[in-house]
Amino acid sequence: MDIVFATASQLGRMIRDREVCATEVVKAYLEQIERYNYKINAIATINREQALKKAQEADAAIARGENWGALHGVPITLKDTFETDGLLTTAGYKPLKNHIPSQDATVVARLRQAGAIVLGKSNLAEMASDFQSTNELFGRVNNPWNADYTAGGSSGGSAAAIAAGFSALDLGNDCSGSTRQPAHFCGVYALMPTDRRVSTAGHIPEAPEMPKCIRQLMTVGSFARSIEDLRLCLTLTIGSDPRQPDVPPVPLDTVEEKDLSDIRLVWSDSWLQMSPAIEIKNAINLAVDKLKPACVEIEQWTSPPFDLHSAFQVCNQLTALNFVYSQPADFDAAKKSLPAMFREATQGDKELRDLSNLSQFLPVLLNPTLKHYFEILTQRDRFIAQMDEALDPWDVWLCPVAMTTAFTHRPKGAVIKIEGREVPYFLANGGYTMLFNLTGHPVVVIPIGHSKAGLPIGMQIVGKRWREMELLAIAEKIDCIVGNLSHPSL
Repeated sequence: MDIVFATASQLGRMIRDREVCATEVVKAYLEQIERYNYKINAIATINREQALKKAQEADAAIARGENWGALHGVPITLKDTFETDGLLTTAGYKPLKNHIPSQDATVVARLRQAGAIVLGKSNLAEMASDFQSTNELFGRVNNPWNADYTAGGSSGGSAAAIAAGFSALDLGNDCSGSTRQPAHFCGVYALMPTDRRVSTAGHIPEAPEMPKCIRQLMTVGSFARSIEDLRLCLTLTIGSDPRQPDVPPVPLDTVEEKDLSDIRLVWSDSWLQMSPAIEIKNAINLAVDKLKPACVEIEQWTSPPFDLHSAFQVCNQLTALNFVYSQPADFDAAKKSLPAMFREATQGDKELRDLSNLSQFLPVLLNPTLKHYFEILTQRDRFIAQMDEALDPWDVWLCPVAMTTAFTHRPKGAVIKIEGREVPYFLANGGYTMLFNLTGHPVVVIPIGHSKAGLPIGMQIVGKRWREMELLAIAEKIDCIVGNLSHPSL
């Protein structure tokens, strides 16, 4: 087994059983980064000296019979939005180019407490706000399967790092697909938990010293090479947090063991006019065909259980209301965002532009009101209730991650051609993901195949709110039948 492509759970067991030492593992990952990161640019900041020192301490602890936890000596990376004590944290944002926090983000502290060793910070979209990963501090992230293509965003560096063997586990955030779309583009596993399941304390945005603005939509997600690792990461990072009192102390659900023959699932290969690339549809249909003999009941849905147009309107406006005060007024950022919004509003298929209607961002950003915020929250509550009711008879819902596989690098907001249609940028990337941010339902992404061009294809597995352990258990069974994890030739 190539050690840099082992799972985090495997590495933890091997280190504890003294099959390998933590120093050997950390050195292997650092060598992999040195050898290939120049092509991919997934790692923005390396924590070399501290990682090697911590690995030596981990080995000494094992020799004394000490066990730090499930990730004892396991090297991980973190999206450069999570504050790390004494280690540069920028969110790819020029005003933070010298920001060195004095405290870990809550989730970082919890992973360190379990014995994880932080190798470095993964590259991203500036302030976590694009479906590609590029910024003026560290440049763009390339897809490990083909450097001419994007790794996705905003957590493109995180997904690329897992795919390329730069890290055993990575944390990202997900506000409209920032964990799930890169996992789909890079061919790795990802989990977006239930809204507010995991603390975001110490996450940027918000920028340091700004008020706590992002109260909905954004979750802390994880990237891994197995569902076992997604489960492990969740169990280590959940829980109430004094730094973020609105995280409820909801315990993890107890899983009732089910065979696939007991599982009821619904699936979609397309929602109304949002038809994905034919290779994505074919991959999902093939997965469903493989599952049909095993599952007790399967039904196809051709749309979400509510009006898509209205849901996108609410999602867009709620995003704007959450983020409007999350960073200082920045003319440079506005100057870069306006062309992308103009492209989204004016380029591509008119029917699809009308559906995504991203132009609603601007009036909300220019004139946010408390009344409007509460009105949008009320509408959100209705969508959550409708989704809960629709999913109640079913165990999980399978659907695409995006309308497109990874695409060639391009300006933010530039249209993407899918089966002869010019699809607006944000809809092509986030149309199948942001609705689950709106409703707060947990989602696992698993790799299920590749396009003819050799680019990965993933699938979303959507579960019930607050029932991640059930979702992960079912996803693991589905993955055994349709999963297709492989590693790129770097």
